[in-house]
This record gives sequence, C-alpha cells and structure tokens, in this order.
Amino acid sequence: MIIADCSAPVGSMLREQAIAMFRGGVAASDPERAVTSALEGRLDAIAAARRVILIAFGKAACLMTRAALPFVRDKLHCARAVTNQENLKDIEDVHVIAGGHPLPNEGSIAAAHAVERAARAAEPGDLVLVLVSGGGSALICAPVPGLSLADKIALNDALIRSGAEIKEINAVRQQFSRLKGGRLAQLAPGARILSLILSDVPGDDVGTIASGPTAQPSATAAEVLAILERYGLRDSLPGTIRSQVNHLVRDEAKRFDHVENVIIGSNSISLQQVITSAHASYPIVLKAGDWLGGDVSDVAQTMHRKAIDASNQRGPVAIVAGGEPTVRVVGTGMGGRNQELVLRFALLNELAAINRPWVFLSGGTDGRDGPTDAAGGIVDPSSTSRMRTGGCNPVALLENNDSYRALQSSGDLLITGATGTNVADLQILLMQ
Repeated sequence: MIIADCSAPVGSMLREQAIAMFRGGVAASDPERAVTSALEGRLDAIAAARRVILIAFGKAACLMTRAALPFVRDKLHCARAVTNQENLKDIEDVHVIAGGHPLPNEGSIAAAHAVERAARAAEPGDLVLVLVSGGGSALICAPVPGLSLADKIALNDALIRSGAEIKEINAVRQQFSRLKGGRLAQLAPGARILSLILSDVPGDDVGTIASGPTAQPSATAAEVLAILERYGLRDSLPGTIRSQVNHLVRDEAKRFDHVENVIIGSNSISLQQVITSAHASYPIVLKAGDWLGGDVSDVAQTMHRKAIDASNQRGPVAIVAGGEPTVRVVGTGMGGRNQELVLRFALLNELAAINRPWVFLSGGTDGRDGPTDAAGGIVDPSSTSRMRTGGCNPVALLENNDSYRALQSSGDLLITGATGTNVADLQILLMQ
C-alpha cells in the first residue's frame, strides 16, 4: 500500500489523486505480470531446451523469479536470485542472495561469484534465463583483477556524486567489471540466452540497464575516458583505479547471436498508465517530455515553468513525466533526487506562485529514494510555510542536500516501502 507521511495536511483530494496515479503507474510495470506475459509467448523455446539455468538480479529479482519458476521448474538445473535486503524473500529451489544497494558490499561480491558459476555451468542445448531489473549494477559486483570491493565502492560513490547521467555511470562501470558490458553472456557461449529486462533507463537501452550484462558494451574505452575527464574524476580516483584507467580495453568481436534481450517493463509503460488515469479526472493532461533527466535544479525549473504556463488554461490540469534527474551531492544531509526535486519546486513557487491549488509528487517506483526510507515527496503551496513553522530553514537544508529532513518536518514525505518494481521515477503535478 502506498501512503503519504501520516502527518500530511488535511484537505488532500489532490494528494490522494496523485498518490493513486503513482500507485497505478508502479503496478503497470509489475514484475510478475511482465515475466508471465513474456514466457507465455516463449513456451516453444523452453520446451526445446535440454536444461534451464535461471539467473536473476535486481530489486525485482525475487518477484521475477517467482513468476518464471512455473514455466521452467521441470527443466531447472540451478537458479540464483540476487536482490537487495528490503526485497529479499525465500524461494523454494532457488539460492537467494542479498547484495548491497545503492553501493555494493561483500554480499554483492558473493552474488557475482554465484552468478558466474551458474553461467559457466551452461552447456550446448541449455537455456540460460536471465531476469534483469534496476539495481543490478551494485547487487552483483565483480571487479576486474587488481581492483577490490573498496575500489568499486569508491568508483560508484564518485560517479553518483558527480552528477553524471545513468548511461554515463553504467558505461564506466562496465569497464571495471567481469560481468557487465556483455561479459555475463560470454560465460555461456554454447547455450541460448533469454534475458527479460525491466528498464529503468531512458530509451530502454539494454546496454545500460544494470550495466548491460547480456548486451554489447555501451561505450568504447575512449568514451569512458572522456566521461571521467568531463566530471573531473580521472585524477581524484584511488590509485588502483587510476592505474586501471590507463589500460582500459573494450571487448571487440564478441558473439551475441546466442542472446535475446527483451524489454518487458519500463518507465514509458508506467508513465502511459499515469496518463490514462489522469485523463479520467483531468481534461488537460500534458506530458513533460519523453524522459525527465539532467540536473535536478534544471528539472525543477522546467516543471515549475510548465506549471505556470499551464495554470493559465481553463479547467483542471495534470502535468506528468517520467525519468531520473541527477543530484550533485555537496552537503552532508540525507535525501534523494525525488525529495530534492519537490523541495526545489516548492521553493520556486515562493518566488513565482502558481495561481491555483496544486500538488507535485515525485517518487521512485522502487519505493526508495537515495539512502532513505522514502520513495520521494509530495508538496503543495503551503509546504515551505509548514517547514518554517516546524523550525526548519528549507533553503539551508537544501544547500546541505538535506531534503529528507525538510519534507519530514512538513509531512511531505512519500512513504511506500519496497515495491519490487524499479523503472525509474514518476512525476505528477495536479492543478485544480
């Protein structure tokens, strides 16, 4: 069940509508339903397989595995599922492992070894069923020789804090992994590989989702070097990583004709459900682009400007979007991109007020925004006043990347718990 913080203000029709739309968007990319639908169309491929090896990783790994088992159990040779602690569930006949997220941990190292062993067990005539969802990059951590877990954590942390786009982050990760960038697929060259993927990236690029373990590398070594230079990372990384940077090599001429990568759920699917739900109550529904990305400050200004423009139209208006803004972390506070986005929006409204009642929700479909227990936030015209009444300075908190504390003080946190779905973020702005 998805709820807003229990201290949220009364008079919440718009809030209830926004939360209901968000809930519907999350359900539209339900992992179990998506896997079932995909495998129902591939019964012949399963029947033709001598054995099935099941490998799942990501925040939805347990749900996806549970949906796949009825289709493959009779031929199952081994099954490995890797997910984060919040989504961990026991599954009969499956070795379930907890990895670290958003940063990898020792569990991620153990999970990567288990995945490698399972893939290498595949023989000609076997089917390797790979179930991929968001979060997989951190949950299976297989550093190249010469790098440690601490090195990978330092690299991950630097990338996340740099403000780099998710595609750029994953391109760099691929170069330092034994599994990412298609290397998992190369461990089972004699088998058929069917990879069912829940997408949390723009354009549903299979080479970017979970850093593309069954897809062609998404960037050359030269392009990865350019990314590190662009964000000032090359000289600030630990010495062990810098020494690896000087010897980056992109895998060339690898076979992928034994692999089928299929997108079965995505942000665009969830966003379309939000649009459909909005049309039931809002005669004007506007879509704020195909993917809401880039720096969170720019995204907040874009959404606020669209709201100001749309407020001049007659009748109720809904503005919806999907994507994944980036945050450059400079402070010591706690929060996430969705919480910072709504806080920035609320502060912009103090400078230029939208001339009608409104609410703005931004939430992660996985139920977790950054290293917090909130999915995001939902603000209204009085949010910043409630923060100040509660003794908080929202501007100072924002400068310290402490959006969680600001929204907590005003009752504007969006609390969902882990959803098992991970298809990036949804933004919903409703105006009476």
